[in-house]
Amino acid sequence: MPEARRAPGLTRGLLRARPTLIVMLKVPRPGRVKTRLARDIGSTTAAWWFRHQVTRLLRRLRDPRWRIVLAVAPDREGLTSRIWPAGLPRLPQGPGDLGQRMARALRAAPPGPVCLIGADIPGVTRAHIARAFAALGAAEAVFGPAPDGGYWLVGLRNASRVPNSLFDGVRWSSEQALSDTLASIPGTRVALVDVLHDVDTAEDLRAR
Repeated sequence: MPEARRAPGLTRGLLRARPTLIVMLKVPRPGRVKTRLARDIGSTTAAWWFRHQVTRLLRRLRDPRWRIVLAVAPDREGLTSRIWPAGLPRLPQGPGDLGQRMARALRAAPPGPVCLIGADIPGVTRAHIARAFAALGAAEAVFGPAPDGGYWLVGLRNASRVPNSLFDGVRWSSEQALSDTLASIPGTRVALVDVLHDVDTAEDLRAR
């Protein structure tokens, strides 16, 4: 398993290329998004929550230090939807499981540092993203752990060098998701940054 260490603070001039922040999201249609949350609060309410959560998140994370790219699903509807800001570039997530879709999005980013997050992390701020990019000055990969054993952020020093094995054998939606991902990239220098909660259930909403 790769060596993991805590990331240092943001250092000016540490990164030469302008980083890319990819946000994975779905068009907020009832029954298509936040299905676990929908079982607790209803599909319409879950879709409403997700739509407003993403709007707030995108507004909060805009920063001249990085470009934001939206990785959208379903592909055709997501690329043409007027729900999200028109000024942000979009790319289709495409087919496959979560790991295949994330790897595809990471490889589609311009050369240079890249981080990818989900859209359901209410607590994420620009400071969290800055610390993740700063960690890539010394590390080859960075992860933002979640309390349930998963992670809310994955990042790589260079989008043009995404390991072929990344996400192989990962047990998604389990407490082994982070450890499985680390095991998929042996020998990689890894940094861990802030622990944040995502929202999958009504209990997660109450814990915010």
